[in-house]
Amino acid sequence: MTSGRDHGGGLDAAIASYGGRRPDWLDLSTGINPLPYELPDLDPAAWTALPDAAATARLIEAARAAWNVPDAADIVAAPGASALIVRLPEIAPPGPIHIPGPTYNEHAAAARLHGRTVTEAAPAPTTIRVHPNNPDGRLWDLPGTSRLTIVDESFCDIWPDKSHIAATARPGTLILKSFGKFWGLAGLRLGFAIAHPDTMSDLAERLGPWPVSGPALRIGACALRDREWAAATRGRLAADAAHLDKLMTAQGARPIGGTPLFRLYETADAAAWQARLAASRVWSRIFPYSDRWLRLGLPHPDHWQQLETAIAGAAARGTAGGAMPQASVVRRP
Repeated sequence: MTSGRDHGGGLDAAIASYGGRRPDWLDLSTGINPLPYELPDLDPAAWTALPDAAATARLIEAARAAWNVPDAADIVAAPGASALIVRLPEIAPPGPIHIPGPTYNEHAAAARLHGRTVTEAAPAPTTIRVHPNNPDGRLWDLPGTSRLTIVDESFCDIWPDKSHIAATARPGTLILKSFGKFWGLAGLRLGFAIAHPDTMSDLAERLGPWPVSGPALRIGACALRDREWAAATRGRLAADAAHLDKLMTAQGARPIGGTPLFRLYETADAAAWQARLAASRVWSRIFPYSDRWLRLGLPHPDHWQQLETAIAGAAARGTAGGAMPQASVVRRP
């Protein structure tokens, strides 16, 4: 992970601060499906040969069908959405890049890496919107005032009817998709950019040859074609998110947003909540721009009891005024 930027994860640091062993911990600091797609059997050649054009074509065909990609749009596969995010400022028109926040901070970091000005003032030649937004789950309309609108739909597979994919039939809109979140295989590193050829420019060439590994090509194609698994997963995630809201609400936290892959809560003191949950080996997410926001991902179905016990214990220790270390946070202006 790039240093100096705020992300989920960081379980090693949590262990160093609060103790325990990695198997003891429940890492809910990210928004990754905890019950991943089951890996298919792979031909050994997927590991030993360079990725071939036929496997790439099968992946692109599966992606086109899964997301109802317009015939006029192109699809570029990459080793994770982050590999695309860092390249997108290279194909964006000159001028400021409008990124309304708070949101996923890699977009602004990538823009600044390329010497671009990031602004929250609209309009601008380029607009980037995370849809649904991370961490609050906000859904956006397309602005229609920028030469290029980048829509990061990394979490949109839980709400496919909310996708802006139809806009890629015309120049001016580029959609990002992340395979790792909904399918729960973040370590596979697979992401997609979808746009009209006039918008995509030379993005594929900028990624170089063989950007996606052979195993990722085959696993991605298989998973994207599995509509039955996707439908069942959406139902399970929605039910689990509702259950988590019920647990947190009962202990005084207020649900204020999120998606079925992660929930955002307003608390009296987010850093204190994080520390008290960590005492029960549950790692959560807080933010440098709010001292009240706490984000939780969903647990694996086998680990609900650990989470329920941790939430009840965190609330009880808070009521009792138990002293726990608290992180320093800064309010968003």
